[in-house]
Amino acid sequence: MSRRKIVATIGPATASAGAISRLVDAGMSVARLNGAHGTLEWHTKVIGLLREVVPNVPILFDIPGRKIRTATLAHEPAFSVGDTIVFTTELRHDGREKVPVNYPHLHEELQAGDVFFCDDGQLRFTVMVTDGPDIVCRAEVAGILRAAKGINVPEVKLRSPTVTDRDRSMLTFAREQGVDMVGISFVDSAEQVQTIRKLIGGRSPAIVAKVENRQAMLHLEEIVAETDVIMIDRGDLAVETMLIGVALAQKQILEVARRAACPVIVATEMLHSMIGSRVPTKAEVSDITNAVLDGASVLMLSGETAIGKFPEEAVAMMRGIVDLAADHVVARNATDSGTLLDIPDAVSRAVGVLCAKAPITKIIAVTVSGFAARMVASQMPSQPILAVSNDEGNARAMNFLPGVTGVWVDMPFHRQSVEHIPLCLHALWARQLLDVDDLVLVVTVGYPKSGNRLNLLEVHRVADLRETLQWE
Repeated sequence: MSRRKIVATIGPATASAGAISRLVDAGMSVARLNGAHGTLEWHTKVIGLLREVVPNVPILFDIPGRKIRTATLAHEPAFSVGDTIVFTTELRHDGREKVPVNYPHLHEELQAGDVFFCDDGQLRFTVMVTDGPDIVCRAEVAGILRAAKGINVPEVKLRSPTVTDRDRSMLTFAREQGVDMVGISFVDSAEQVQTIRKLIGGRSPAIVAKVENRQAMLHLEEIVAETDVIMIDRGDLAVETMLIGVALAQKQILEVARRAACPVIVATEMLHSMIGSRVPTKAEVSDITNAVLDGASVLMLSGETAIGKFPEEAVAMMRGIVDLAADHVVARNATDSGTLLDIPDAVSRAVGVLCAKAPITKIIAVTVSGFAARMVASQMPSQPILAVSNDEGNARAMNFLPGVTGVWVDMPFHRQSVEHIPLCLHALWARQLLDVDDLVLVVTVGYPKSGNRLNLLEVHRVADLRETLQWE
């Protein structure tokens, strides 16, 4: 089993049953849909297709959020250095004369001499003059302005509410469609995550908080404490902070998240050259390797699989790089020691030691919410982790964690006893997920109370369980 997970964005190049199956065969772990592109009807169709073709693959649905973007364009204008481009906050335009943007106050925020960026910083414009809703600009680089591409104005503080009306409608759509995770753009506080959680009304879908601006970096620890997953969106982060410091920011985010056992997705231009080439650059290979070495649990492909010419090759290439780097991490961690902080952390460290020193073949995390699975997965053991939950959505979402396979069981988990633990083990045996030769490490919580979330370790030979409990 691969210990690191790969998110592949489904787009026009891969929105078919055959393509999705090939992506999974190549190493895709999570399917991503970008709500900034396509209609809700298109997303509904693709979600249905994913559930039919790969029902156990978690789905991440990205919500555009407060990000400023170019609107839908009938014409995507090309330009050279020095050309004049007119942006406008009037959405009736279609790109032929003026390029509309979705932030109604942008013309009020900018003045002559201001510089802003588009398409993850690849395009740069200088404001010459503002005229009512129009922003007349000079192009500083040549390129093409495409629909729904992000616009970054680093010095502008957005006036839009933390959660927009569009966000609310898309969260409703995500809940109705039963997606497993929602990605939230430009998260800059714990309160924003809490607001999204209230709108969701529970723990599912899980929240992926995208760190991509200065405010998020200033409030990083509190955001990590509230969210389920962090995504490092390096495109916007590089523009909103400082391009030359984006690698250091990535390391900082990974370290903060590691201490909190919070999974991290590293995204943006991981294999960008493979949109049009079968072979990546050496810099891209090094980038992915270093992300894994620094603690990334998930790597993401965007345009490479959404619109690229070689989507399956991109996934297979990333899988090869990631697995080789993950093997190195396992070997490195086998001799690593750390400071124990609390009982769950101490138990998870003990799991790491047992898995390195004893002939454990499988780890079983019995968990409703997924906390035990997260703590175990944060140790990056080489053994496969079976995360057993009686919450079907949580069981599927745990397939997102590094090295974890989520398993749903239809039974109560008791707070006053541990009777459900052998029943969970028997369920795994009945589904042929355990072998008579397995030596399993069971990790769970017994008699849970507030603050007591992981306190029980058991080691069993499956042959002994079969004989003692009279499994057939």
